[in-house]
Amino acid sequence: MSALQDVLDEIDAANAKDPTQEDGRPAAQIYGERMSSELARLFPDASEVLQIAARGQHVERWLLPRDSYPMDRPGYFAWRKEQGRRHGARLAGMMSKAGYPSAEQERIGVLLRKEGIKRDAEVQALEDVICFTFLKWYFSPFAEGRDADGLQRIVEKTALKMSPEGRARVLEEFDLPEPFASAFRD
Repeated sequence: MSALQDVLDEIDAANAKDPTQEDGRPAAQIYGERMSSELARLFPDASEVLQIAARGQHVERWLLPRDSYPMDRPGYFAWRKEQGRRHGARLAGMMSKAGYPSAEQERIGVLLRKEGIKRDAEVQALEDVICFTFLKWYFSPFAEGRDADGLQRIVEKTALKMSPEGRARVLEEFDLPEPFASAFRD
């Protein structure tokens, strides 16, 4: 078995412990599979580090619940920052065990903390995959019960995180109603 497969299997085993279920399976495991699927579709030549980052982007996310931080904007950003740090450290440990060099273990943290977004091609690729996964699998349930203005702001923030190529591809692949579609136009 390859080092990459060893790490992916360890991520899946960790995420299989997620108590939140979706269609009778651990939600974190399904999310990782969806991220890997979108990465393979959008970036078929992705490096092993990017493949690991996509699969493990939310590794054991439930261990640090959102409500363990203040339920305000600064609390959300602090929680998200800590999640990125924790996920990077957890994946680096898995990579170390599988024999990946320390430079690649450090790189995984850069990707998951989104350092250099808009400047680093792999960080940007990961962000585009995150946005596609959100739009494809999670946007509809997320949108239920939300007001139109709030939802528009979320769509606009999602589009701003994406590369121009990613936004163009969203317009090709998704039948978004106006004004959502306008958020993805350059």
